[in-house]
Amino acid sequence: QVQLVESGGGLVQPGGSLRLSCTASATSGRISRIDDMAWYRQAPGKQRALVATITAGGTPSYAAAVKGRFTISRDNAEKTVWLQMNSLKPEDTAVYVCNVKADVLTTQFLPYDAWGQGTQVTVSS
Repeated sequence: QVQLVESGGGLVQPGGSLRLSCTASATSGRISRIDDMAWYRQAPGKQRALVATITAGGTPSYAAAVKGRFTISRDNAEKTVWLQMNSLKPEDTAVYVCNVKADVLTTQFLPYDAWGQGTQVTVSS
């Protein structure tokens, strides 16, 4: 399996910044390839929504609500994806969840679509 460890959430005032990180590891075998890495968020009473995605080649894409304020980046060697969030607004308050699509090699290559446990981001004065 692929395990994801997230960090970086917290309480911030409107206009502030936070940086989330998510690192992938294999519980057995090793990660041989990581494809897309993404961040989603889920606000209370709302469905989970895609925030940003970055391809294996480093091409990012963003939801309209965060474009120009958030930046997604990755380090393939470190198996880590980051989400830099600037100019935060109260409506950005949500649990942010990391998603990674990866192949794990044990006795064979197995694809995994892994999800993190989520990290709370609260934007409030």
